[in-house]
Amino acid sequence: MDFGIKSAKQSSSCVAIVLAEGSRERISDMFNKVELSLSSYDTAWVAMVPSPCSPQNPHFPKSLSWLMNNQSFDGSWGLPDRHPLLIKDALLSTLACVLALKLWGVGERQITKGLEYIASNSASVTDDRQHTPIGFNILLSGMIEQADCLNLNLPLRPADVDSVSYKRNLEVKRGLSGISGRYLSYVAEGMGSSADWEMIMKYQRKNGSLFNSPSTTAAALTHLQNASCLHYLESVLEKFGDAVPTIYPLEIYARLCMIENLERLGIDCHFRKEIIHVLDDTYRCWLQGEEEIFLDIATTAMAFRILRSHGYDVSSDALSQFAEEDYFGNTLEGYVKDAGSVLELYRASQLIINDDDIVLDKINSWTSDFLERVYTLVDDALRFPLYANLERVVNRRNIELYNIDSTRVLKCGLRSYNFCNKDFLNLAVNDFNNCQAIYQEELEYLARWVKEKRLDKLKFARQKLAYCYFSAAATLSPPLLSEARISWAKNGVLTTLVDDFFDVGGSAKELENLIQLVKKWNVNLSADCCSEQVQIIFSALHSTISEIGDKAVTWQGRNVTGHVAQICTFCSYFTPDFSLQWLELLESMMVEAEWARKKAIPTMDEYMANGFVSFALGPIVLPTLYLVGPKLLEKQVESLENRNLFRLMSTCGRLLNDMQGFKREFKEGKLNAVTLQMLDGSGTSEKEATERITGIITGKRRELLKLVLQEKDSIVPRACKDLFWNMSTVLHFFYMDDDGFTSDEKTSAVKALLDQPITLNEL
Repeated sequence: MDFGIKSAKQSSSCVAIVLAEGSRERISDMFNKVELSLSSYDTAWVAMVPSPCSPQNPHFPKSLSWLMNNQSFDGSWGLPDRHPLLIKDALLSTLACVLALKLWGVGERQITKGLEYIASNSASVTDDRQHTPIGFNILLSGMIEQADCLNLNLPLRPADVDSVSYKRNLEVKRGLSGISGRYLSYVAEGMGSSADWEMIMKYQRKNGSLFNSPSTTAAALTHLQNASCLHYLESVLEKFGDAVPTIYPLEIYARLCMIENLERLGIDCHFRKEIIHVLDDTYRCWLQGEEEIFLDIATTAMAFRILRSHGYDVSSDALSQFAEEDYFGNTLEGYVKDAGSVLELYRASQLIINDDDIVLDKINSWTSDFLERVYTLVDDALRFPLYANLERVVNRRNIELYNIDSTRVLKCGLRSYNFCNKDFLNLAVNDFNNCQAIYQEELEYLARWVKEKRLDKLKFARQKLAYCYFSAAATLSPPLLSEARISWAKNGVLTTLVDDFFDVGGSAKELENLIQLVKKWNVNLSADCCSEQVQIIFSALHSTISEIGDKAVTWQGRNVTGHVAQICTFCSYFTPDFSLQWLELLESMMVEAEWARKKAIPTMDEYMANGFVSFALGPIVLPTLYLVGPKLLEKQVESLENRNLFRLMSTCGRLLNDMQGFKREFKEGKLNAVTLQMLDGSGTSEKEATERITGIITGKRRELLKLVLQEKDSIVPRACKDLFWNMSTVLHFFYMDDDGFTSDEKTSAVKALLDQPITLNEL
């Protein structure tokens, strides 16, 4: 019976692996080609362009033939297998195709079927529940007028026609008043001969198009016979055949969307080479000022964010024109209240690395207000900012919310599997579940380690193994980083235990005894330990430090423990093991214990000089540097850059802890940064003190991010710098709403990452 169950599980696992491998290959191929769905709407406008030599004939007869051969069974044109809420899109496409066929006197059968589809779906014209394409009222009204000129009787109710016409007039009036000339220009084909085509041509791009829109460009060519417009349409038809997509080019945006998807789902590690190639190309285009990037808000913001997050030197000056909401409102995206563009700007604005980056500060302010005010669907992005997002927690959330529908609605529907598809989801689910199985094995090993070291016998200590391991698995997710996760988690358990020992568990004699044991290091446990508690703690420290030192030697090819001790303690000498960083931690904790015993009040500078060490991140993060891949040279380990990374991370952590623990510690008579601000003699209130501390945290966090992202003049490998940022995100996550580990939301996050696999069928 057991064998049968095991075999079934193994069979299911094999199927998942095969599916994942196929998905991986298809995704890799997608980097080489951006596929865009063909637009019958835009192709119809291309087909309506008359020949300059023979105006009674079409300039692009093959496009006309394509329309006749690509009508759906129900008589419509548009995206196949479309969502039921995309009927307005189908109506626009169908009417455009009917007009093109009628204009050139062909396809009577197709025209009849098209009109029948319009008749049976005419109620959707004024149905507010339907997704409304950009410019729907202007485009539909314009085509209705064109149908009248062709003596084509459309089966639309007069009341619906009047309603659309009324809305169109309001939009035109608003556009002509200067609120958004771009909007009216983008949908100019719906304006016909009443449009100011000479004015509209100021939006012509270097590739000859208007807004990279074949339909707008085709209408301009019809009215002005512009050679550059013709060249653009010919180039698009040459690439796609006899039909055109609704927007082209879109390569940069589509490939950035791929990177975005892969990173958000946690599977970017499988495509490192492809991603670097895309980023290098995008950066080259950025430096050259390519219109494809800078004339589209979402692409500009996404390119800025992704390039900066990968260490490319890009300036926020490129986003300066979007610093004010009023200016955004005068863009095409602002006019149509494009939530996607606002969300991209908001995400980009979180990559502030300088306190004086006014551009990103302003963008962050208005976009967050805009999104809170208008769109509830982006609540997740607002609740979990970049600096508090744990990689694997975010991955799971994104997998569960992932929508494989790759449809975007502009003037008409657009699909691209580069935006999203089921292969992304298949690979992400398989990768997450495989990693989770590894995490479960590692957590079981750590639970045995806790028992073997008798740490569970220390009744004063918080038992937070799952949380300590969670913080490692959530930020060091790749399977190959097992030893890094184990080191991180073990030291997390030990630092929590020692913190509790100095706070409540140990007597003054025991605390001093533990410090002396660490100083001496090679001791006789039975003779030199003054209590069983001290013996348990020191024994666990000694064995764990020695074990991690051996692991580091394997990764680095040499003894490196002395270097870690040096950067932890800022000493000018080397030591043969990791114990010195623990010694400094214990001594800093003793200083705080003495302050409490003597009721001494240190200065803020004294408190912070001791506090960033006593917060106990050194023994967790610093040994892990040697277990994440890069072989570290002495000059890298000893560099001011590495010391600053540690200082900034630890300072943020100490202040975050003090902010959330202030009220509890105040009742217990303990000092922290908030209390000291209030005791500085200037009459600082609690609100003023917390605001001041919040400002310091923000500044230190930005400094840290700047160092992590900085490539120029940096000598510390990015994989190592990421550890400091990872720990910072862990701290912001745990201290976002409360004091550390206590909220139900955090408990749920731990269970979701470590205990609950994702079932693809449920998504």
